Amino acid sequence: MRIHYEDLALPVSQKLAEQLCEFVQKHGQPETCNSITLNFRDPKYSAEAGGFRPVEIRLEQQGDNVWSICYITEFTYVGLGPFAELEKSVDFDFQAGMYQDLHGYHPIEIARSLYPIWEDNFLTYWLGMGVYEVEVS
Repeated sequence: MRIHYEDLALPVSQKLAEQLCEFVQKHGQPETCNSITLNFRDPKYSAEAGGFRPVEIRLEQQGDNVWSICYITEFTYVGLGPFAELEKSVDFDFQAGMYQDLHGYHPIEIARSLYPIWEDNFLTYWLGMGVYEVEVS
């Protein structure tokens, strides 16, 4: 398995691509599937207590054992108490060429300086701190 990341609109790192490949290969990739969604969840995260925001990464097969990153989405609680709902806080949609935050939609290129910071934090939380439980679907 290889994840094609080199010519995406944002500077996705080789480290992220390799870690996603390693995780999917280790935890099983259905042979007949052409898409994989990875859900990263901090089981302690809540609207009241905070924690590490959930992240979803979608991969789609582009060719013989070559995959691409379709989107990376981070969610956050919006609202108070029992009325809080999970909403997208940042969404890097590589297929649509759009970046979304709580203020709306923008061309994905606007996130060029934000993305490396986001990715570095995500890798630290996932690999360095081990805060996420990961589900593959």
